[in-house]
Amino acid sequence: MKFPRVVLVRQRSDVPALQDMAAVVKQEIAGLNLAVTAGARIAIAVGSRGIANHALIVRAVAEELQRLGAEPFIVPAMGSHGGATAEGQVMVLATLGITAESIGVPIRSSLEVVRIGTTESGIPVLIDKIAMEADGIVLVHRVKAHTDFIGPVESGLMKLITIGLGNHQGAQTAHRFAVKRGFNNVIPVVARYVLQTAPVLFGLGIVENFYHETAIIKAAIAADIEKSEQHLLQAAKQMMAVIPFATLDVVIVQQIGKQISGTGMDTNVVGRIYNAAEPEAEFPQYTRIVALDLADDSYGNAVGIGMADLTTRRLVAKIDFKATAINCLTGAAPEKGRVPIALESDKEAIAAALMICGPTAPEAARLVWIKNTLELEHFYLSEALLPELAGNPKLAVLSALAELPFDGDGNLVWPAATMN
Repeated sequence: MKFPRVVLVRQRSDVPALQDMAAVVKQEIAGLNLAVTAGARIAIAVGSRGIANHALIVRAVAEELQRLGAEPFIVPAMGSHGGATAEGQVMVLATLGITAESIGVPIRSSLEVVRIGTTESGIPVLIDKIAMEADGIVLVHRVKAHTDFIGPVESGLMKLITIGLGNHQGAQTAHRFAVKRGFNNVIPVVARYVLQTAPVLFGLGIVENFYHETAIIKAAIAADIEKSEQHLLQAAKQMMAVIPFATLDVVIVQQIGKQISGTGMDTNVVGRIYNAAEPEAEFPQYTRIVALDLADDSYGNAVGIGMADLTTRRLVAKIDFKATAINCLTGAAPEKGRVPIALESDKEAIAAALMICGPTAPEAARLVWIKNTLELEHFYLSEALLPELAGNPKLAVLSALAELPFDGDGNLVWPAATMN
């Protein structure tokens, strides 16, 4: 088979970026004029996402709470992640650089929840027991487009409350109700109940730009969290990274992983949702997706592999099927855990995708090769797409046309020169 020749391109975006995140965090919290009782036990709810400057931001929150006289501690707020065990969730935090030593406060992890009530629409409201017993709760999370639905609030502080602080049981309950009602009628509804009932002091919303840099940090008291998140979500969507083509024959994803996206690969980038609770997006439309490898910091959780059409034996060999099953079943999305046809090498998997992407000759296919769905500043595109770059100031060609760089085993290695 003749494979398409490719060029390396750089995608540019004029977006803001913060320089001194710790100072901004402390300034935002100070601006709330909180009245904190000396010695108050404050639970800082921290999720499991790979957020830029995550540990630095959490440490700044802890230091500011200590300055106010409180005794903060960290509570993992990550639903079923970490294998749905207290120890596993502490390990996930450690992979993010968040430990008792690095932050300077204890970590108290438990999957135990308490039911604090039921919404008017009949949804049980569950929350981490340790957090609920604290004198106050502080939420720290990134605000971004959700991978499964579109709404006024999507993936952010409201989701952290409903799914994250709900631990395994609460996350499972929320997703089960969402299967029939949709996420828009579950996540914000449960979160509002918690904000009215639990001792939430404030939320700290983080927005990242196109380059996965911290662009905005905004604090809001409990009563203003939902409105604040709505504004942050719009800013996040304006700065989010995407593949700048609405239709493609083949997309090669070098690696998927839980720290890259909650769904392994961001559905907003690949154009597939695969969730019974929500309709599929109209665009982008990518005929075949090939997932080549699983990131090491995913620890075997291969959620999202089901969105690929083809994969490799080496990726499948890294799958922890129990961790993947727990995540997919908790999210009521078994579709995302289905294992596609796995071939011996990257070359075989890509050849198969080119063979079944339509009547186009393989060498003329509209193909893009990305490192992952989070890092999209650099990527490769095929010769057929070059005419569409004309007049686009955001895309610059960095190399001459060349063959896909398969090694002796028929695998692709993402070139170090393109690392962000």
